[in-house]
Amino acid sequence: MPLSLSLVPNLDAGAPGRALDAVRTLNTLQTNAGYLEQVKRQRGDPQTQLDTMKLYLARSGLQVEDLDQLNIIHVTGTKGKGSTCAFTERILRSYGLKTGFFSSPHLVQVRERIRINGQPISPELFTKHFWHLYHRLEETKDSSSCVSMPAYFRFLTLMAFHIFLQEKVDLAVVEVGIGGAYDCTNIIRKPVVCGISSLGIDHTSLLGDTVEAIAWQKGGIFKHGVPAFTVLQPDGPLAVLWDRAQQISCPLYLCPSLEALEEGGPPLTLGLEGEHQRSNAALALQLARCWLQQKGHQGLGELKMSRPSVLRQMPLAPVFQPTSHMRHGLRDTEWLGRTQTLRRGPLTWYLDGAHTVSSVQACVRWFRQALYRSQRPSRGREVRVLLFNSTGNRDSEALLKLLQPCQFDYAVFCPNLTEVSSASNADQQNFMVTLDQVLLRCLAHQQHWSHLDEEPAGPDLWSRTSPEQGDEPTSLLLASRPRHPHSTGSLVFSCISHALQWISQGRDPVFQPPSPPPSLLAHPVAGSGAGVLREAAAVHVLVTGSLHLVGGVLKLLDPSLSQ
Repeated sequence: MPLSLSLVPNLDAGAPGRALDAVRTLNTLQTNAGYLEQVKRQRGDPQTQLDTMKLYLARSGLQVEDLDQLNIIHVTGTKGKGSTCAFTERILRSYGLKTGFFSSPHLVQVRERIRINGQPISPELFTKHFWHLYHRLEETKDSSSCVSMPAYFRFLTLMAFHIFLQEKVDLAVVEVGIGGAYDCTNIIRKPVVCGISSLGIDHTSLLGDTVEAIAWQKGGIFKHGVPAFTVLQPDGPLAVLWDRAQQISCPLYLCPSLEALEEGGPPLTLGLEGEHQRSNAALALQLARCWLQQKGHQGLGELKMSRPSVLRQMPLAPVFQPTSHMRHGLRDTEWLGRTQTLRRGPLTWYLDGAHTVSSVQACVRWFRQALYRSQRPSRGREVRVLLFNSTGNRDSEALLKLLQPCQFDYAVFCPNLTEVSSASNADQQNFMVTLDQVLLRCLAHQQHWSHLDEEPAGPDLWSRTSPEQGDEPTSLLLASRPRHPHSTGSLVFSCISHALQWISQGRDPVFQPPSPPPSLLAHPVAGSGAGVLREAAAVHVLVTGSLHLVGGVLKLLDPSLSQ
């Protein structure tokens, strides 16, 4: 069957042009709401999901046995799985190993999802493998099949497997997309080790509406005889994980705390900020050490056996002294958009793609700590701004309620679009929703915020006047910060660029867009707030609620990420 002209790469264009053609064609594989409903109905038969993915793999020229060569570390969880993968990959790279890393979603460019030695694959490599795989799947289409091409995430998963095999990586760290049992990455049959990060409520329409149901889904990545590690979870989901592991003879271990691994040695330095990253780092250390041990690496140090845990005698993983390579790997880990801080003159941007109740709670703790530790201007006013969006079926009202005690002076809402027209930004196009839908959702966010703002203000937990000098704030009953006339301002903008123009007021030395449209200050709050932001001695901006929002903000604040 001949390809339509729109799906033929532009051979006259340079590498960037051909890469853009590939991304635009990839976007045609995005799923719509009807397809997602079909997937939900089929979820009762996991074999259907996995058999379909295996068929795509075979049509692409690979068999599931070929994936055994990749020495895979398979990781799932509700929050922290991406950070855990990033820590694990960086630790193993510090040993001189050639690493592959597949993750989702991307922040700025889709190439970020497939990394070699920590770097997104090049436009040339992306283009080469995309068209090879795309044409192979086109040529092997079955006219009787109702789904002839894999959807977006499945296609990228297949592409990652092909690239990792052809690039001959020593190992591949593979992050699950959604869930575990039915996720298309779960065609992996013989990983070296598996990990499950913190569990919580997310993707309820696909995974279930209890943490126990979600734990059952996540435990679906366990394999017979393959060691697996998890962090401390509530008793209910932990019991589910234990039962899942027992049923298939998967040796499951609970990770000791990072403090236990620090005993007798210097404290570990993490490249990612936030107290919650310590749990992710503890899991990553166990995954990396287990992988190294399974592959016969020497010099890993002595293991100290741990006592059994309190739940059904689930064993605690052994305690060990992290090696210098492990220490350097943890210290050098970078993972954009997760507890990331950008300081730009009077503006400080706090970027965290938290989008579940538990991850937003962790984000708030990190943001408050960062505010508490920040250098206070000797004179002038400080302003706090929230930039927020939430997508899918997530309970944005619950997320906003968690953010309200931070006492933002302004709350800004916008869709995950860098510009009003996304035609020139193929990496961030989303055909699953319309502009009207995303703007209506932003207006709903604003309405939720307004209702919360009408309630009595919560305490400012991080006022410098309350704790003793040098102490970390621990009480939830600290002095509240005086409100001011602009404290309840909230605004909705049609795109991220307009939101950043208003927030930064030309004061960010890197983000210098053209003159804003006159309509940007038409709203009374926007007009009065512009003056406040221009005159503030310090502006603290928390961007959260969606990784896609954070990605759009990073694209504008750091143009080098688009190169």
